[in-house]
Formats: sequence, C-alpha cells, structure tokens
Amino acid sequence: MVSTDPDALKTYGSSPNSYHPESPHSVVVHATSTEDVVKIVNVARKYRIPVVAYSGATSLEGHFSGEVPGSICLDLSGMDKIIDINEADGDLTCQSGARWEDINQALKDQGIPLFFPLDPGPGATIGGMIGTGCSGTNAVRYGTARAEWFLNVTVVLPNGRVIKTRRRARKSSAGIDTTKLFIGAEGTLGIVTEATLRLAPVVPTKVAMAQFPDVGHAVSAVQEILNTPHGPHIQCVELLDDHMMAAINAAGLVSKAYPVRDTLFFKLQGTPAAMKEAAGAVQKIVKAHGSDRFEFAQTDQEAAELWENRKYALTSTITSGGEDAKVWTTDVCVPVSKLPQLVYETKKDLAEANLRSTIVGHVGDGNFHALIIFKTDEELQRVSDAVHRLVHRAIAMDGTCTGEHGVGVGKKEYLVEELGVETVELMRTVKRAVDPLNIMNPTKLYPDPKDEDDKNSH
Repeated sequence: MVSTDPDALKTYGSSPNSYHPESPHSVVVHATSTEDVVKIVNVARKYRIPVVAYSGATSLEGHFSGEVPGSICLDLSGMDKIIDINEADGDLTCQSGARWEDINQALKDQGIPLFFPLDPGPGATIGGMIGTGCSGTNAVRYGTARAEWFLNVTVVLPNGRVIKTRRRARKSSAGIDTTKLFIGAEGTLGIVTEATLRLAPVVPTKVAMAQFPDVGHAVSAVQEILNTPHGPHIQCVELLDDHMMAAINAAGLVSKAYPVRDTLFFKLQGTPAAMKEAAGAVQKIVKAHGSDRFEFAQTDQEAAELWENRKYALTSTITSGGEDAKVWTTDVCVPVSKLPQLVYETKKDLAEANLRSTIVGHVGDGNFHALIIFKTDEELQRVSDAVHRLVHRAIAMDGTCTGEHGVGVGKKEYLVEELGVETVELMRTVKRAVDPLNIMNPTKLYPDPKDEDDKNSH
C-alpha cells in the first residue's frame, strides 16, 4: 500500500515525543514481507531515491525523519509476525516490526518460561532496537543489543540483495561478525526484515524502592551494591529524581502517590532465599548512603504498577509540563564511578538555567536521561545549550554522547569529539562500500563534514 496523504506524511516524518521539527517524506510505502522490501529498494536504487525505515516510531533523535526531499518512508510496522519459536534452543525468529512487549506476551500466553530481556521504551520494535543498539532497564543484568541477543538478522542491502548474517548457533567465530555490523547502523547500511533472538529463562523477581536525601547519595550507593557478591541478583537499578517522582504523581497513573524524593527502584531476581539475602545487603548499603526509606512492593500488582510508571517516564514528564509542552529527551553514559558527579552537575546546571526537567537513569551502567520541558523558542534555545553542555561534560569524563538512544541527526555533531576523526572515517568507509549511492537513511548517523571541520579548528 502507498500513501501520499499530507497528514500521513507529517505523521511518518515527525514524532510528538521528539524535539526535532517536522520533516515529512514524499511517500509512505507499507511492506509486509522481505520481498516487498526488495521491490522498494530496487525502485529506490534505480531512481536514486532515499529510503528511510520506520516501524515503532519511538526513537528520539530524528532517525526516521524525512531530512532529504523526495524520500520514501518504508513502513515495516505491519511486518510484526513471530515466525518460529525454538523453546528447546532458547531462541525465536520474528519479523523486524514485532514489538518486544508483544513477543514477551506471546511467550507468556503459550506457557513458555522464556523471555526477551531487552526492554527499551514501550512500543519499540525489533528492527528499531537493532538499528539504535538499544538496551533498557535490564541492561545491568542482561547487557544491551550489542551483546549476543541477536543471533542473526536478515537484511535487504542497498543493492537489493538479501543476506542472512549467521546461522542459529549460540556462538560462531566464522569471520567478521556481520550481525553486529547492522546493530547501531540506524538503517544506513540496509533494512533488517527478520531477526533471530536469543531468549533467557524467566526468573522470579521482587521490586523494591529506596529513597535518599539527594541524587548524589542515591547514585553513589549503586556501584557498591553491584560490586557485592549479591550483584548478580540485581536485575535492574533505576534512578528517578525528585522531579520525576512528582511528575509521576501529577500524571495520575498511580493508585497512591509516592513521596517526592530522589529514588532508586530495584528489581531483584533469584530464588526466594537468594532475594531475601540480597535484599538485606541492599538495605544495609542504601542506609549507609543516607536512605531512610526502603520497602518492597507488597503485591505483584503493586510491583507491576511501580515498574510501569518507570517505563512511562516520558509520558508523565510531558503531562507535567502542561498544555503545549514539549520535551527534549537526551541521554549520555559515563563510567559508573563518574555518574554521581555528572548527575549532580547536570541538575545544578539545569536549575541555574531555570529549566524544568526530570531525570531517570539506568544508573547500574552509568546511563541517565534528562527530560527537559520547553514551550517557547527561547526556552528551546536554553534547552539546546544545556544539552550541549551535558554532552561535552559526559565526553570529558570518558563517556559517550548517547548511551542507548542512538545518533540520528541529533547527536552526530559529537561523534568526532568522542571517537576521533579516523574512527569516524572508518565508519564512513563502511557506509560508502555498502551503500555507494547513499540511498539508505542519508543524513543520519555520520557527521557532516562541516561538523568535522569545526571540531578540528578548535
């Protein structure tokens, strides 16, 4: 199906969850199979038309915007089927438009005691998760998309050929890992149409909450917890600052209001005895770091509600901003020992800039998100300046401009500063070799030459 309806083009070229301006495509084409994608790519190659993949539309750095006039938006959201579940092998093959939540629900509904542990924002699809190299709240225990959770991918290359990067074995040392070539490539090297996912056993969990006098005390407790013998029983450690807790309360999605303080949410996993022992150790450590409130969710429903509210942090922040509010959501990641300093300096900077914000973070791996509210162009400029300062601060701490959101158009200006000219040129060399016509999601990921010149001139 093909659409040129102006409203559809606007929808497919922008996101209400992103600060990036509207960049409509010229046409939207809906694919239902790898064969459909091949046909579209062949047309695009023949006429030198840019192709931008689209599925869950949850990305935040302009990955699916129509930056280049005349582009085709290739909608893969209809390619959402689970093709095969191999319970004995602990893996599953699906189309790239499948959502991670739907995959886990399907496994649960079929009574299969396995799940896919990567858990980025609600609605994210497998193709987008591969493209951005995502992670999520489970990264402390299970790692990110760049671990071995994608055993292979089926990809339509810019030349119209279809490749499968690997067999289904759990590991392989057969040459360059071409699966990982496409993880984090943001659709610039080809379009992923299918993937085989490695699954993990479902392990019993309990949810706990600890509250602190400030974010510094909260974050400083985390690494001590993870470095104890009980660290492997910690599945997630999430920071929600006092502003985020207030936003959750204001959004009205909770059955009871939470105290408005800097808070850590924990998920513990293991046997009841192991979780009890781990909880005791965690409680002792957080108390030593200033926490005067540590409690478990009393029921499964309460635990699910608490964790769901963490996952809907962006929605709650937008709601708290009032009518016409927009949110610039950014993330950085630093070595964990540097995180208390980074969070403290960022909160201080945002307060001095008179900006309203919330902070959430996967603090167990040094990653945090600042969600900064704006309404006017003047506020937008102040937000932009604050984000630049945040990114430079993180890179100076041997960190990265993006822990899991990806680069898109929003972060590409920082890659030379972070990675160096030669590393960026290596990325470009791969791009030129695979996509010499530059039809796959052009203007995304790779820095503009002007950005490089500006970095070199300083």
